Amino acid sequence: MATTEECRRALDTFAARLARADGGVRAAAGHDRTVSCHVTDLDVTFTGSLADGGLRLLDQADGPPRERAQVRLAMTGDDLVALVAGELDFARAWATGRVRLEAGLRDLLRLRSLL
Repeated sequence: MATTEECRRALDTFAARLARADGGVRAAAGHDRTVSCHVTDLDVTFTGSLADGGLRLLDQADGPPRERAQVRLAMTGDDLVALVAGELDFARAWATGRVRLEAGLRDLLRLRSLL
């Protein structure tokens, strides 16, 4: 089982990749949106924002998200680490319920290039 620190490192890695991305990927992250990622097996939530073409992690708290973010993800720590490592396909994980993503339709359309 992935640890909280491994999940944080995975999110930091994703943020770093996003910062180096070009074109449509950076444009998808260019709209100001609040983000939460609830790691269900660890019962910890990471929150942050997508803005200026990047992801900025702001906080980490025990339990489910305290506030409703505009983009909400939920998954196990192992799935988070596997997604960032490229070992788990996001679309397949979402379709099978391993990853939950809640966002407005416009955000979902923008985010497909990120995930």
